[in-house]
Amino acid sequence: MANPWIAALIALLSGAISHLAFSPYGIWPLLPLSLALLIWQCRDRGPKAAAGLGLAYGFGQFALGLRWVHVSIDQFGGLPLLVSLLLMALLCLYLALYPALVMGLLARFFSANALSRLLAFPALWLLAEWVRGWMLTGFPWLWLGYSQTAGPLTPLIPYIGVLGVGLLLSLTAAALVPLADKRWGYLSVPVAVALMALGARAAPPSVTSQGSLDVALVQGNVEQSLKWRPEMLWPTLLKYQDLSRPHMDADLVIWPEAAVPAPEAMVSEFLHQFERATVFRETEVITGIISMDSQKHFYNSLLVLGQEERNGPFSPADPNRYHKHQLLPIGEFVPLEDWLRPLAPFFNLPMSSFSRGDYVQTNLMAGGQRLAPAICYEIAFPELVRANVNAGTDLLLTVSNDAWFGDSIGPHQHMDIARMRALELGRPLLRVTNNGITAIVDARGQVQSQLPQFETGVLRDTVELERADTAFREYGQRPLYLIALTLLFLAWRWRRD
Repeated sequence: MANPWIAALIALLSGAISHLAFSPYGIWPLLPLSLALLIWQCRDRGPKAAAGLGLAYGFGQFALGLRWVHVSIDQFGGLPLLVSLLLMALLCLYLALYPALVMGLLARFFSANALSRLLAFPALWLLAEWVRGWMLTGFPWLWLGYSQTAGPLTPLIPYIGVLGVGLLLSLTAAALVPLADKRWGYLSVPVAVALMALGARAAPPSVTSQGSLDVALVQGNVEQSLKWRPEMLWPTLLKYQDLSRPHMDADLVIWPEAAVPAPEAMVSEFLHQFERATVFRETEVITGIISMDSQKHFYNSLLVLGQEERNGPFSPADPNRYHKHQLLPIGEFVPLEDWLRPLAPFFNLPMSSFSRGDYVQTNLMAGGQRLAPAICYEIAFPELVRANVNAGTDLLLTVSNDAWFGDSIGPHQHMDIARMRALELGRPLLRVTNNGITAIVDARGQVQSQLPQFETGVLRDTVELERADTAFREYGQRPLYLIALTLLFLAWRWRRD
């Protein structure tokens, strides 16, 4: 048995290398190989030692895979470098608890034989990812399946979704360990996974066409450090207006999250005038905006302009409006805010006191189509997006402001997450951001067109309104939980055989 510190270093490095499986690198084989190395290291260790190795692996993976988070903490948090690094380390340690729990439980209950480990590991990993996706409001970033937006298991995504593909990746990783001991019978697992992928590639979900839509996606490229300054409000509004004006002959114009960086009551005159222009040009505009109701509750919202000219005030109760449900901790609400807000500017980011919209909301009607929206972080929650897609939904829409994360890997990972929703739900997706990546994704998850990052521009293109009736849209993640529990039961049943 290797020295515990050397083993921990190997686990840390293998976790760090595993992040290269995700966007923008896409070296997906590193993921099952690194997980197989982790399982192999833990084979003959007790639960405590195995959990320690899982913690080291998780810390390495999240420290590098989520390093984009530190960009926002360091550049916009107003904290000393040492404190910002400490906060980042605490986040990674928390997330690493989930791999630690998986490896500890595997060593405690399923270490008797290779078959028991083979069945238990993918089930435990899936359940850990699911719990991480809802615990403390949820953080489903770097789920294993996100390495497969352009991998060999991509054809299975419409059937089993991102968690299901992650289950197959972890099952393959578990099978590689006995293969290293020349137990060739376990070769059947990766072979079966490969055959399933080939079968799915031969029989993709049927796609029907519903026409097309001419869209203009506006990328304003407003500097994040200037966005919320009061003196920048009108220059920002005029910038979006000027960028949109040549494209008002499109069926639909879309601005990104919080493109209007103020409560709508402050800019009602601008909104009325701009809506008058959209009605005259016979187009419609969706914009991110800050809503405020009569109780002075603020919402991160999407508003449709141009269906008819309004004479009265804009109202948060307008039925053709969307309020963000899945809020980002610290960025959009602050837990224990009475204690945390006085500590540092990091806990007083602009617009960090939002209220939640409903979990299920009516699709937006714009351009004659029904759009299921997701604002920024929400697109990472498969069941939330799925709950808002129905048989009449024509398009998925996600708007974001990834300027918080600079020139990092974060926006690329965010883009792949959005692509995964298009694959799962069989709808084209429009992604509109402040400074990139603004893109159009078809119903098969392929990027049709996109704008370069960090450039001001408008993406004008025609979207084919295709629909695929995917199994995931029908059943969601629920069958996967049953599969995981069945695997655990079998692993428990055969752990002594």
